[in-house]
Amino acid sequence: MVNKEPTGAGDLRRSLELLWRGPEPGRRGPKQRLSTDEVVEAAIALADAQGIEALSMRKVAEAVGVSPMSLYTYVPSKTELLDLMFDRVLGETPDPNEALPGWRVKLAFIARQRWALTERHPWLLDLALHRPPLGPNVMRKAESTMRTFEGMGLAPEEMGLAAEALQNYVTGALHAAREAREAERRTGMTDAEWFAIIADELGGRIESGGFPVIKRLKEAGGGAKVSATHDAVARFEFGLERILDGLEAFIRQRNAPPA
Repeated sequence: MVNKEPTGAGDLRRSLELLWRGPEPGRRGPKQRLSTDEVVEAAIALADAQGIEALSMRKVAEAVGVSPMSLYTYVPSKTELLDLMFDRVLGETPDPNEALPGWRVKLAFIARQRWALTERHPWLLDLALHRPPLGPNVMRKAESTMRTFEGMGLAPEEMGLAAEALQNYVTGALHAAREAREAERRTGMTDAEWFAIIADELGGRIESGGFPVIKRLKEAGGGAKVSATHDAVARFEFGLERILDGLEAFIRQRNAPPA
């Protein structure tokens, strides 16, 4: 398991300057060969291909054809580089169109976009995002989500907690899907094949071990294929709808007339 790389943990002022820098101004002296954007794109490509554990300033420097010391003139350290990478890839996803019918559809759109983004950039799961870099794309995503909750009768702190609950679900589902893929890659067996073997071994124990509900599910076929890798999207969609059901019930409760 990769240790998570923290974001928002470097020189905060320098990170914000880089994140919100806009077009890069001309510099005095010899013209630089690269832009900061090119460095960030090279780092993203490296992480996409080899994972976050392969990312180092030396490897990024090699990828863009400069010395490691030269790279520090663009980005002061790997920590700030991670901030830039995270904000950059968030910019790939569109915001929900205002024409989408209702908050529930818009939140589902946001969740599915984050799922698809992380499938393209799996290293996002290896970032510790408790204190995310507040770059323009991070702020745009936060604004879009809060705008979806606006006018729903929730207090400001409840809007934030509702958004966090949705994000936590998406992140958890993505981690579960990755673990399923890793287990299949490591063992050469799908989840369905693994459970079939286990079911044969556990058969008698389930029958006599005091598990009546599991026994009934097994007899009904409900436990035959518990979490096959190819069902990851269906499992994600099921959980997403249940999260939205819960938010809908909470919003309805908040808007109910006083008893």
